Amino acid sequence: MRVLFAGTPAVAVPSLDALVNAGFEVVAVLTRPDAPVGRKRVMTPSPVAARAAGLGIDVIHATRVDDAVTAKIAAAGPDVAAIVAYGGLIPRAALNVPRHGWINLHFSLLPAWRGAAPVQRALIAGDDVTGAVTFLLEEGLDTGPVFGTLTESVGPEDTAGALLERLSHSGAVLLTQTLSAVEAGKAAPQAQAGDVSLAPKLTLEDGRLDWKQPALAIGRRARGVTPEPGAWTTLDGQRVKLEPVKLRPEALDIAPGTVGFDGKSVLVGTGSHAVELTRIQPAGKKMMAAADWARGMATLESVVFE
Repeated sequence: MRVLFAGTPAVAVPSLDALVNAGFEVVAVLTRPDAPVGRKRVMTPSPVAARAAGLGIDVIHATRVDDAVTAKIAAAGPDVAAIVAYGGLIPRAALNVPRHGWINLHFSLLPAWRGAAPVQRALIAGDDVTGAVTFLLEEGLDTGPVFGTLTESVGPEDTAGALLERLSHSGAVLLTQTLSAVEAGKAAPQAQAGDVSLAPKLTLEDGRLDWKQPALAIGRRARGVTPEPGAWTTLDGQRVKLEPVKLRPEALDIAPGTVGFDGKSVLVGTGSHAVELTRIQPAGKKMMAAADWARGMATLESVVFE
């Protein structure tokens, strides 16, 4: 079966590899254009584009799927399109090109967390279980009937990055199985059922920690926004980046945002009990162990995160 693969970030690469290794003929890859990366803003191909080039697969670069891009997709002659985190909407004209349609690998248990940041939103909400599904893409936002499902337990220290990494590999297997079922004429997608929740793309503001919230909520948010956009707070009006915090329910109560140091651990007060900072990146400096930062401060008296 001839497959068009659409995807952009690193989490989509295992699916591309899985399809190639399973013997599917990947006739072209649709991905976002090169983008500036790093402090020097070097124009860099997407991880999927780089992998496709290594595999000798033709690449279609597109910010949006317009008539010209749709014509390129049609010229590739796919029987089916597989899409994993491409990062753009697929219009009706393009949806109609492959005879088997577009099959989307989505990292949530639909209809929960429809949208661009399902894993991140699940962690912030405190879900104990998440997963991935394959479904038939429609013009609606992640509304199509589901082919297959897998579940994944959320660990107490999981970050969005770690959880997505696991799901990218198990999801690649699910996607390959789904396309094999479609090719064999044995796929039977079922309408989504259950409560709908939305997972819009995270903004920088989503990473800001509100120290008046309970420690559990702060911990979930910090893990949910790691690695991107990253957890942060402010000190003396400047943004300070933080890595995920540890819950310390046994610690003495201190006022929300107030910083304390016992010689080993840096604690911050919350709306419930304190949390322990792990790593911190003050403005203009590199990420460092929180204890090293504390030792380098002249004093922590009156240090309060805002």
